[in-house]
Amino acid sequence: MSTQGQFPGAAGESERARRLRSLGLNEPTADEAFDRFAHLAASITRAPIAMVNFINDERQMFRGLYIPPNSTDVVAEEGSSWADRGIAFDLPTREMPLSHGFCPHVVAQRSPLALDDILAYPRFAGNPVVDELGVRAYLGAPLVDDTNTVIGTVCVLDREPRQWGRERLRDIQHLAEALLSEIRLRDNLLAQQHEMFAAFDGSPFPIMLTDGPGQEIRYANAQHADTFGAPAAYGAVGLAYPQLGAAGLQQAVSEAYHTGRATVLNEVRVQSLRPEAQRGQQIFSFTCTPLRTARTGQVTGVLTVGMDVTAQSRTEEELGTLAALLVDRLQQNGTTPVGRPGLGAGETGLVLPG
Repeated sequence: MSTQGQFPGAAGESERARRLRSLGLNEPTADEAFDRFAHLAASITRAPIAMVNFINDERQMFRGLYIPPNSTDVVAEEGSSWADRGIAFDLPTREMPLSHGFCPHVVAQRSPLALDDILAYPRFAGNPVVDELGVRAYLGAPLVDDTNTVIGTVCVLDREPRQWGRERLRDIQHLAEALLSEIRLRDNLLAQQHEMFAAFDGSPFPIMLTDGPGQEIRYANAQHADTFGAPAAYGAVGLAYPQLGAAGLQQAVSEAYHTGRATVLNEVRVQSLRPEAQRGQQIFSFTCTPLRTARTGQVTGVLTVGMDVTAQSRTEEELGTLAALLVDRLQQNGTTPVGRPGLGAGETGLVLPG
Protein backbone atom coordinates (compact mmCIF):
# COMPACT_ATOMS: atom_id res chain seq x y z
CA MET A 1 0.00 0.00 0.00
CA SER A 2 1.32 3.46 -0.83
CA THR A 3 1.79 5.67 2.21
CA GLN A 4 2.20 8.99 0.46
CA GLY A 5 -0.40 11.46 1.68
CA GLN A 6 -1.20 9.43 4.82
CA PHE A 7 -0.60 10.96 8.22
CA PRO A 8 0.65 9.39 11.46
CA GLY A 9 -1.24 9.82 14.69
CA ALA A 10 -0.76 12.91 16.80
CA ALA A 11 2.16 12.97 19.22
CA GLY A 12 1.31 11.25 22.49
CA GLU A 13 -1.81 9.66 21.08
CA SER A 14 -2.53 6.14 22.32
CA GLU A 15 -2.68 3.14 20.03
CA ARG A 16 -6.41 2.90 20.78
CA ALA A 17 -7.02 6.47 19.61
CA ARG A 18 -4.96 5.87 16.48
CA ARG A 19 -6.96 2.73 15.70
CA LEU A 20 -10.24 4.57 16.12
CA ARG A 21 -9.05 7.28 13.74
CA SER A 22 -7.93 4.74 11.17
CA LEU A 23 -11.30 2.97 11.41
CA GLY A 24 -13.25 6.23 11.07
CA LEU A 25 -14.75 5.74 14.55
CA ASN A 26 -13.30 8.74 16.37
CA GLU A 27 -16.46 10.89 16.35
CA PRO A 28 -19.58 10.56 18.55
CA THR A 29 -21.92 10.50 15.55
CA ALA A 30 -24.80 8.06 15.18
CA ASP A 31 -24.18 5.01 13.03
CA GLU A 32 -27.22 3.06 11.83
CA ALA A 33 -25.39 -0.27 11.83
CA PHE A 34 -24.19 0.19 15.41
CA ASP A 35 -27.62 1.46 16.50
CA ARG A 36 -29.16 -1.76 15.19
CA PHE A 37 -26.53 -3.74 17.02
CA ALA A 38 -27.30 -1.90 20.27
CA HIS A 39 -30.98 -2.72 19.78
CA LEU A 40 -30.02 -6.39 19.34
CA ALA A 41 -27.97 -6.28 22.55
CA ALA A 42 -30.93 -4.85 24.47
CA SER A 43 -33.25 -7.51 23.06
CA ILE A 44 -30.96 -10.46 23.82
CA THR A 45 -30.11 -9.36 27.36
CA ARG A 46 -33.60 -8.01 28.09
CA ALA A 47 -32.08 -4.71 29.17
CA PRO A 48 -33.75 -1.34 28.51
CA ILE A 49 -30.60 0.51 27.43
CA ALA A 50 -27.68 -0.64 25.29
CA MET A 51 -24.61 0.99 23.74
CA VAL A 52 -21.76 0.38 21.35
CA ASN A 53 -19.15 2.58 22.95
CA PHE A 54 -15.78 3.56 21.45
CA ILE A 55 -13.28 5.20 23.79
CA ASN A 56 -10.35 7.40 22.81
CA ASP A 57 -7.95 9.35 25.04
CA GLU A 58 -10.49 12.07 25.81
CA ARG A 59 -14.05 10.76 25.76
CA GLN A 60 -16.52 7.95 25.27
CA MET A 61 -18.45 7.93 21.98
CA PHE A 62 -21.75 6.09 21.66
CA ARG A 63 -21.80 5.30 17.94
CA GLY A 64 -24.49 2.73 18.72
CA LEU A 65 -27.30 3.54 21.17
CA TYR A 66 -30.65 2.00 22.02
CA ILE A 67 -33.23 3.48 24.40
CA PRO A 68 -36.90 2.38 24.11
CA PRO A 69 -38.65 4.98 21.94
CA ASN A 70 -41.89 4.30 23.82
CA SER A 71 -42.08 2.79 27.26
CA THR A 72 -44.72 0.29 26.13
CA ASP A 73 -42.54 -1.01 23.29
CA VAL A 74 -40.34 -3.05 25.62
CA VAL A 75 -41.58 -5.24 28.47
CA ALA A 76 -39.33 -6.20 31.35
CA GLU A 77 -38.78 -9.80 32.32
CA GLU A 78 -41.11 -9.50 35.29
CA GLY A 79 -43.92 -8.31 33.04
CA SER A 80 -44.00 -4.58 33.82
CA SER A 81 -43.21 -1.87 31.29
CA TRP A 82 -40.06 0.19 31.60
CA ALA A 83 -42.25 3.23 32.31
CA ASP A 84 -43.69 1.42 35.34
CA ARG A 85 -40.12 0.89 36.53
CA GLY A 86 -39.16 4.56 36.06
CA ILE A 87 -37.04 4.26 32.93
CA ALA A 88 -36.35 7.78 31.67
CA PHE A 89 -32.77 7.78 30.50
CA ASP A 90 -31.76 11.33 29.58
CA LEU A 91 -28.66 11.28 27.35
CA PRO A 92 -28.63 14.55 25.36
CA THR A 93 -25.47 13.72 23.37
CA ARG A 94 -23.68 10.60 22.22
CA GLU A 95 -20.55 11.27 24.23
CA MET A 96 -19.48 11.21 27.85
CA PRO A 97 -16.33 12.05 29.83
CA LEU A 98 -14.00 9.22 30.78
CA SER A 99 -14.88 9.85 34.43
CA HIS A 100 -18.47 8.72 33.87
CA GLY A 101 -19.74 5.17 33.66
CA PHE A 102 -18.03 1.81 33.74
CA CYS A 103 -16.88 1.19 30.17
CA PRO A 104 -13.47 2.80 30.84
CA HIS A 105 -12.94 0.14 33.53
CA VAL A 106 -13.76 -2.60 31.05
CA VAL A 107 -11.27 -1.14 28.56
CA ALA A 108 -8.54 -0.76 31.20
CA GLN A 109 -9.04 -4.30 32.53
CA ARG A 110 -9.59 -5.85 29.09
CA SER A 111 -12.28 -8.07 30.60
CA PRO A 112 -16.10 -8.14 31.02
CA LEU A 113 -17.71 -6.42 33.97
CA ALA A 114 -21.04 -7.38 35.55
CA LEU A 115 -22.52 -5.15 38.26
CA ASP A 116 -25.83 -6.51 39.54
CA ASP A 117 -26.34 -3.62 41.96
CA ILE A 118 -23.82 -0.82 41.62
CA LEU A 119 -24.57 0.49 45.11
CA ALA A 120 -23.23 -2.78 46.52
CA TYR A 121 -19.76 -2.01 45.12
CA PRO A 122 -18.03 0.85 47.00
CA ARG A 123 -15.52 1.26 44.15
CA PHE A 124 -18.31 2.08 41.68
CA ALA A 125 -21.17 3.43 43.82
CA GLY A 126 -19.91 7.02 43.67
CA ASN A 127 -19.69 7.15 39.88
CA PRO A 128 -21.51 10.23 38.48
CA VAL A 129 -23.89 8.16 36.30
CA VAL A 130 -25.46 6.66 39.43
CA ASP A 131 -26.82 10.00 40.66
CA GLU A 132 -27.05 11.85 37.33
CA LEU A 133 -28.67 9.11 35.22
CA GLY A 134 -29.91 6.69 37.85
CA VAL A 135 -27.91 3.71 36.57
CA ARG A 136 -28.07 0.79 39.02
CA ALA A 137 -26.91 -2.21 36.96
CA TYR A 138 -24.26 -2.59 34.26
CA LEU A 139 -23.01 -5.37 32.00
CA GLY A 140 -20.25 -4.79 29.46
CA ALA A 141 -17.66 -6.65 27.38
CA PRO A 142 -14.52 -5.27 25.70
CA LEU A 143 -14.04 -4.95 21.94
CA VAL A 144 -10.53 -6.28 21.24
CA ASP A 145 -9.65 -5.87 17.57
CA ASP A 146 -7.25 -7.85 15.37
CA THR A 147 -4.30 -5.74 16.54
CA ASN A 148 -5.07 -6.76 20.15
CA THR A 149 -6.17 -3.20 20.90
CA VAL A 150 -9.22 -2.61 23.11
CA ILE A 151 -11.15 0.04 21.18
CA GLY A 152 -14.36 0.11 23.20
CA THR A 153 -17.21 -1.93 24.62
CA VAL A 154 -20.64 -3.39 24.06
CA CYS A 155 -22.72 -2.73 27.17
CA VAL A 156 -26.24 -2.76 28.59
CA LEU A 157 -27.67 -0.79 31.50
CA ASP A 158 -30.66 -0.82 33.83
CA ARG A 159 -32.00 1.62 36.37
CA GLU A 160 -32.96 -1.24 38.63
CA PRO A 161 -30.67 -3.88 40.18
CA ARG A 162 -30.34 -6.93 37.92
CA GLN A 163 -29.10 -10.46 38.40
CA TRP A 164 -27.25 -10.75 35.11
CA GLY A 165 -26.04 -14.29 35.69
CA ARG A 166 -23.71 -16.40 33.58
CA GLU A 167 -26.09 -16.58 30.63
CA ARG A 168 -26.29 -12.82 30.17
CA LEU A 169 -22.53 -12.51 30.66
CA ARG A 170 -22.00 -15.08 27.93
CA ASP A 171 -24.50 -13.24 25.71
CA ILE A 172 -22.67 -9.92 25.97
CA GLN A 173 -19.34 -11.60 25.20
CA HIS A 174 -20.82 -13.28 22.11
CA LEU A 175 -22.25 -9.94 21.01
CA ALA A 176 -18.81 -8.33 21.34
CA GLU A 177 -17.30 -11.09 19.19
CA ALA A 178 -20.03 -10.63 16.56
CA LEU A 179 -19.50 -6.87 16.46
CA LEU A 180 -15.78 -7.37 15.89
CA SER A 181 -16.66 -9.08 12.60
CA GLU A 182 -18.36 -5.85 11.51
CA ILE A 183 -15.33 -3.82 12.59
CA ARG A 184 -12.99 -6.23 10.82
CA LEU A 185 -14.97 -5.74 7.61
CA ARG A 186 -14.71 -1.97 7.96
CA ASP A 187 -10.98 -2.27 8.55
CA ASN A 188 -10.55 -4.29 5.36
CA LEU A 189 -12.66 -1.86 3.36
CA LEU A 190 -10.68 1.11 4.68
CA ALA A 191 -7.46 -0.61 3.61
CA GLN A 192 -8.93 -1.00 0.13
CA GLN A 193 -9.95 2.66 0.20
CA HIS A 194 -6.39 3.72 1.01
CA GLU A 195 -5.23 1.67 -1.97
CA MET A 196 -7.72 3.54 -4.15
CA PHE A 197 -6.60 6.95 -3.01
CA ALA A 198 -2.95 5.97 -3.49
CA ALA A 199 -3.74 6.27 -7.20
CA PHE A 200 -4.18 10.02 -6.62
CA ASP A 201 -0.68 10.51 -5.22
CA GLY A 202 0.72 11.44 -8.62
CA SER A 203 -2.18 13.65 -9.71
CA PRO A 204 -1.26 17.21 -10.79
CA PHE A 205 -4.37 18.51 -9.00
CA PRO A 206 -4.67 19.06 -5.22
CA ILE A 207 -6.85 16.30 -3.74
CA MET A 208 -7.96 16.00 -0.12
CA LEU A 209 -10.19 13.57 1.78
CA THR A 210 -11.85 14.69 5.00
CA ASP A 211 -13.60 12.41 7.47
CA GLY A 212 -16.67 12.90 9.63
CA PRO A 213 -18.56 16.04 10.67
CA GLY A 214 -15.37 17.45 12.20
CA GLN A 215 -13.83 17.62 8.69
CA GLU A 216 -10.64 15.93 9.84
CA ILE A 217 -8.15 15.50 7.00
CA ARG A 218 -7.49 11.80 6.42
CA TYR A 219 -5.63 12.12 3.12
CA ALA A 220 -3.95 14.79 1.02
CA ASN A 221 -1.95 14.02 -2.10
CA ALA A 222 1.53 15.38 -2.82
CA GLN A 223 0.23 18.20 -5.02
CA HIS A 224 -2.06 19.40 -2.24
CA ALA A 225 0.81 19.43 0.26
CA ASP A 226 3.17 21.17 -2.19
CA THR A 227 0.61 23.86 -2.94
CA PHE A 228 -0.99 24.57 0.43
CA GLY A 229 1.38 22.90 2.90
CA ALA A 230 1.30 19.59 4.75
CA PRO A 231 -1.57 19.48 7.26
CA ALA A 232 -1.17 18.35 10.85
CA ALA A 233 -2.24 14.80 11.61
CA TYR A 234 -6.02 14.61 11.33
CA GLY A 235 -6.38 18.35 11.65
CA ALA A 236 -9.63 20.02 10.61
CA VAL A 237 -9.64 21.96 7.34
CA GLY A 238 -9.92 25.40 8.91
CA LEU A 239 -7.16 24.73 11.43
CA ALA A 240 -4.77 23.03 9.00
CA TYR A 241 -5.29 25.68 6.30
CA PRO A 242 -6.43 28.99 7.82
CA GLN A 243 -6.35 30.84 4.49
CA LEU A 244 -8.52 28.19 2.83
CA GLY A 245 -10.85 28.13 5.80
CA ALA A 246 -11.19 31.92 5.74
CA ALA A 247 -11.93 31.76 2.01
CA GLY A 248 -14.88 29.43 2.62
CA LEU A 249 -13.49 25.96 1.93
CA GLN A 250 -14.30 24.62 5.38
CA GLN A 251 -17.89 25.82 4.97
CA ALA A 252 -18.10 24.20 1.52
CA VAL A 253 -16.80 20.88 2.85
CA SER A 254 -19.23 21.05 5.79
CA GLU A 255 -22.14 21.80 3.46
CA ALA A 256 -21.28 18.82 1.26
CA TYR A 257 -21.10 16.54 4.31
CA HIS A 258 -24.34 17.68 5.94
CA THR A 259 -26.49 18.04 2.80
CA GLY A 260 -25.12 15.01 0.93
CA ARG A 261 -24.74 17.16 -2.20
CA ALA A 262 -21.61 18.28 -4.01
CA THR A 263 -20.59 21.92 -3.55
CA VAL A 264 -18.36 24.15 -5.66
CA LEU A 265 -16.22 27.03 -4.37
CA ASN A 266 -14.94 29.30 -7.14
CA GLU A 267 -12.05 31.80 -7.37
CA VAL A 268 -10.33 31.30 -4.05
CA ARG A 269 -7.22 33.48 -3.87
CA VAL A 270 -4.44 31.86 -1.87
CA GLN A 271 -0.74 32.43 -1.24
CA SER A 272 0.74 29.35 -2.87
CA LEU A 273 3.86 27.61 -1.61
CA ARG A 274 4.82 26.41 -5.08
CA PRO A 275 8.09 27.96 -6.41
CA GLU A 276 6.58 28.67 -9.83
CA ALA A 277 4.01 30.92 -8.17
CA GLN A 278 6.89 33.29 -7.31
CA ARG A 279 5.32 34.09 -3.96
CA GLY A 280 2.31 35.54 -5.69
CA GLN A 281 -1.34 34.73 -5.28
CA GLN A 282 -2.96 31.91 -7.17
CA ILE A 283 -6.63 31.42 -7.87
CA PHE A 284 -8.22 28.04 -7.26
CA SER A 285 -11.66 26.55 -7.66
CA PHE A 286 -12.69 23.56 -5.54
CA THR A 287 -15.37 20.90 -5.81
CA CYS A 288 -16.38 19.02 -2.65
CA THR A 289 -18.12 15.68 -3.20
CA PRO A 290 -19.64 13.65 -0.32
CA LEU A 291 -18.67 9.99 0.10
CA ARG A 292 -21.30 7.45 1.15
CA THR A 293 -21.27 3.87 2.37
CA ALA A 294 -22.94 1.39 0.02
CA ARG A 295 -25.02 -0.41 2.63
CA THR A 296 -26.59 2.49 4.50
CA GLY A 297 -26.07 5.49 2.20
CA GLN A 298 -24.66 7.38 5.18
CA VAL A 299 -22.21 10.19 4.34
CA THR A 300 -18.82 9.41 5.88
CA GLY A 301 -16.52 12.02 4.36
CA VAL A 302 -15.87 14.48 1.56
CA LEU A 303 -13.47 14.33 -1.42
CA THR A 304 -12.20 17.81 -2.35
CA VAL A 305 -10.47 18.50 -5.68
CA GLY A 306 -8.80 21.81 -6.54
CA MET A 307 -7.96 23.35 -9.92
CA ASP A 308 -5.56 26.23 -10.53
CA VAL A 309 -7.43 28.78 -12.63
CA THR A 310 -4.97 31.67 -12.18
CA ALA A 311 -4.04 32.07 -15.85
CA GLN A 312 -6.72 29.94 -17.43
CA SER A 313 -10.38 30.39 -18.23
CA ARG A 314 -11.48 27.25 -16.43
CA THR A 315 -15.19 26.76 -15.93
CA GLU A 316 -17.23 25.04 -13.25
CA GLU A 317 -18.13 22.44 -15.85
CA GLU A 318 -14.46 21.62 -16.43
CA LEU A 319 -13.89 21.30 -12.71
CA GLY A 320 -16.89 18.96 -12.53
CA THR A 321 -15.47 16.93 -15.39
CA LEU A 322 -12.19 16.55 -13.50
CA ALA A 323 -14.08 15.39 -10.42
CA ALA A 324 -16.03 12.93 -12.56
CA LEU A 325 -12.78 11.48 -13.92
CA LEU A 326 -11.57 10.91 -10.38
CA VAL A 327 -14.88 9.25 -9.59
CA ASP A 328 -14.30 6.92 -12.52
CA ARG A 329 -10.94 5.99 -11.04
CA LEU A 330 -12.66 5.14 -7.79
CA GLN A 331 -15.35 3.18 -9.61
CA GLN A 332 -12.73 1.04 -11.35
CA ASN A 333 -11.43 0.10 -7.89
CA GLY A 334 -14.77 -1.08 -6.56
CA THR A 335 -16.74 2.03 -5.57
CA THR A 336 -20.18 2.86 -6.91
CA PRO A 337 -21.17 6.43 -7.84
CA VAL A 338 -24.74 7.62 -7.36
CA GLY A 339 -26.13 9.56 -10.30
CA ARG A 340 -23.35 11.63 -11.86
CA PRO A 341 -21.32 12.66 -8.80
CA GLY A 342 -19.07 15.67 -8.86
CA LEU A 343 -20.82 17.40 -11.76
CA GLY A 344 -22.56 20.08 -9.79
CA ALA A 345 -24.24 21.13 -6.57
CA GLY A 346 -27.33 19.05 -7.25
CA GLU A 347 -25.60 15.67 -7.30
CA THR A 348 -25.55 13.19 -4.44
CA GLY A 349 -21.97 11.99 -4.08
CA LEU A 350 -19.79 8.89 -4.21
CA VAL A 351 -20.61 5.57 -2.64
CA LEU A 352 -17.86 3.62 -0.93
CA PRO A 353 -18.10 0.02 0.22
CA GLY A 354 -18.85 -0.45 3.91
